[in-house]
Amino acid sequence: MLLDNIAPNAFYDSEARFDPPKCDEDTRVEVISEIMDWIGDRESPKRLLCMTGAAGAGKSALQQTIAERCAGSGILGCAVFFSSQDPTRNNLSRIIPTFAFQLGKHNRRLRDYIREAVEEDPPIFTRTCRTQMDTLIVGPFKRLQANVGFDPGSFPHAVLIDGLDECAGDERQAELLSTIKHCLLKNDLPFRIFISSRPEWAIRSALNAETRGYLHPLAYHIQLSDKYDATDDIRRYLWRRLQDIGSRSYDPRARLKSWPRVEDIEKLVLAASGQFVYAATVVKYVSERRSSPVDRLQTVVDWTPEEGQLARPFKALDVLYAGILSAAKESYEAVDTNQGRNFLLLLRAHQMNKLLVKAAQ
Repeated sequence: MLLDNIAPNAFYDSEARFDPPKCDEDTRVEVISEIMDWIGDRESPKRLLCMTGAAGAGKSALQQTIAERCAGSGILGCAVFFSSQDPTRNNLSRIIPTFAFQLGKHNRRLRDYIREAVEEDPPIFTRTCRTQMDTLIVGPFKRLQANVGFDPGSFPHAVLIDGLDECAGDERQAELLSTIKHCLLKNDLPFRIFISSRPEWAIRSALNAETRGYLHPLAYHIQLSDKYDATDDIRRYLWRRLQDIGSRSYDPRARLKSWPRVEDIEKLVLAASGQFVYAATVVKYVSERRSSPVDRLQTVVDWTPEEGQLARPFKALDVLYAGILSAAKESYEAVDTNQGRNFLLLLRAHQMNKLLVKAAQ
């Protein structure tokens, strides 16, 4: 019954997430070290780490890297990767059972306690997030802790949640955060919980110091955009990936030591503005095996969004930001009292106004 209610696509090593983004060697070294040190410091009073950053800042790549390192070290308790495009992992209906399933794999007694909890309350999967957490995780784990000889320090303790903002609905995001606070943080459970998200309302308000957000005193907060400059990492990433693509290309120009050109790399680094998603999209476009990477890179360098242009090297970015604008449009229309106003028309007018003002200056 538990297996029928989990989201296997949300696992860090799921086939549905084949070739997930992760940090290249020698990139994001500082922030990875900080996160791994926090996970390893089980005596630290703050057992919740929240990492926020803009779309494309590299949060999922960091989470994947941390998940793989924790798994390799035997300390990964469970990991869930939300996705707005996957109906099995864009809401809360399967998240708590997914946590319970992964945690139960680490200890036979805990697995038995979770099984008994399900047998005693078969409709548990229709209950609230908090009730599921108490029934499927907190209760069974407390029973496990009561066993003579059980060493909490030996249990895999890293709990990772990526893309909270991709869970549909601000209220549901807030519900999961509240559940984590009341069920996991307030109970004596040996978990270190690492959550990453865009700074949307649910997590932003919970962490806000000025308004005394309910997670502010409990959480260690990393703001990617503020503290960590990814420019050098993006430069190293582009050099390494493009040179690797060139070494495997049929085009002799791509195998020359002079490719890619320094000026092209610097132009791309500047265009990325610290966002890894830009660099990753460029690499994906250039790596098309049936085309010359030299020609494709030149397309990117020279590319401007002119009407009728066939090449679309930034299709992935189009999809990403179209989704963000769509969500903004829905939020705008939900509070708009003036019928008939067009959000995208207003956005375009705002952009045109900015261009005119800049030109006048």
